[in-house]
Amino acid sequence: MTSSSTPGLARFNTLADDEAATALHEVCASAAWGRAILSRRPYATAEALFSASDTATAALDAQDLAEAMAGHPPIGRPKPGDPTSSREQRGMAGATEELKAEMLELNLAYQERFGHVFLICATGATGEQMRDAVKSRTGNTPEQERAIVRTELGKINRIRLTRLVTEGS
Repeated sequence: MTSSSTPGLARFNTLADDEAATALHEVCASAAWGRAILSRRPYATAEALFSASDTATAALDAQDLAEAMAGHPPIGRPKPGDPTSSREQRGMAGATEELKAEMLELNLAYQERFGHVFLICATGATGEQMRDAVKSRTGNTPEQERAIVRTELGKINRIRLTRLVTEGS
C-alpha cells in the first residue's frame, strides 16, 4: 500500500459528496462508516485514508456492523455481476462441488448461530482455508466473533480502499 498521494486519491478527494458516498458504499455498506470517511476529506495520503477507515470501523455500533455485513455475500456465493465479490472470493471459484456444498452448510450453521453472514477477508485465501476458518469460528462466543468480524471488515475495507485510490475506480 502506498502512503503517498495518488491520482486515485486526488480523484476521490475531489468527487462530489454523492459520488464519493456511492464509491464508499461499494467499499463498505455501513452508512455510518461512509459518513465518517466523507467527513474527513480531503486526505493528504492513502495512509491517512486507511487510518480514518480503521477508526471508523472501530467506532461502528452493533447496528452499523450489521449493516456493513449485510453488504457481503456468503462465501462461495458472490453476488451475480459483482466483480468485487467474485475477485475477493476467487479462492472458492475452483473449489470442488463437495467443498462448495460443505461451505453452504457451514455458512448456514454459522448464520443460524450468530445471526449474520460469515465474514472473512477472503482475498488470497483458498476454499479450504475459508472452510477451516468458518469451522473454527463457529465455536466462538458472540463477543469473540464480533471482534473477529470487525477485524476482518477492517481488512476488507483497506483492500477495497487501496483499489479505490490506486485504480481510481
